[in-house]
Amino acid sequence: MNTKLKASTPRWDIMALRKPAMILSLVLLVISVASLATRGLNFGVDFTGGYVIDVAYPEPVDLDVVRGQLAEADFGDATVQHFGNAHEVLIRLPLREGLNRADLSERALEALSADGSQTLDMRRNDFVGPQVGEELREQGGLSVLAALFCIVIYIWLRFEKKFSVGSVLALVHDVIITLGVISLVQAEFDLSVLAAILAVIGYSLNDTIVVFDRIRENFRKLRKTPEVEMMNISINETLSRTLITSATTLLVLLALFFFGGEVIRSFSLALIVGVVVGTYSSIYVASAATLMLGISRQDLMPVEKEGENLDHIP
Repeated sequence: MNTKLKASTPRWDIMALRKPAMILSLVLLVISVASLATRGLNFGVDFTGGYVIDVAYPEPVDLDVVRGQLAEADFGDATVQHFGNAHEVLIRLPLREGLNRADLSERALEALSADGSQTLDMRRNDFVGPQVGEELREQGGLSVLAALFCIVIYIWLRFEKKFSVGSVLALVHDVIITLGVISLVQAEFDLSVLAAILAVIGYSLNDTIVVFDRIRENFRKLRKTPEVEMMNISINETLSRTLITSATTLLVLLALFFFGGEVIRSFSLALIVGVVVGTYSSIYVASAATLMLGISRQDLMPVEKEGENLDHIP
């Protein structure tokens, strides 16, 4: 490794693993696409349409008890979670033929208060139509595509087209794998998870830009260093920042996943997968793809304007 590296900077030959990493990425992508094609996403009421009922209990309630009561009343497909505190429960029910909102909410409330031990207060009873859900799905997909398109333009203007291709490949890689994991575990996909996917795009892009900035700087500064070694130097110099940022972010997300309750579990899962995959892709997808596309110092050197040096001639 180059002797210009600081003593505290690691000197790992990271790019030596780019081919095994490529195989790993391809395997994960194939599994993710296969899961999305066969199992699909477990769309929540936000996208499929259905009913959202908010019930308040006078005392803290166990969600397993609530699920059991609903299952006995033929509502086994209901999604139950605490809402705000342990006294309040949010129930999501899919559409039912032959039942309108009033009938369905009345049956659900009767099932929950069948034992007569508590007086329940229904605070909300909302209906999301299937047409609204379909529009949300379309708009959500368009928002992801629009974000990717804007990122292409941004990277193209800020760096060079080969960097732009590498960054987009990394982002598509991250989004597909994150969706694939959500599909595999059949976590509920609602608007909060869609927001997490957009957040993953932003996080991954930020990490990639940090690495690309250092690569561009080193290409211009260390002009006699081979391209592969230049990539290694740049990644090693940004590695501590990347790992510390990802580790601290994951600590918060893991706390949300294990202690945040059912209401944000799918959201935090999507972010956990996205942060891990995004950190990996900024090195072994974005940087490796740029190297495979034949990036060289000539691509990154400032363009000299014709006649620029004539001003210095006396």
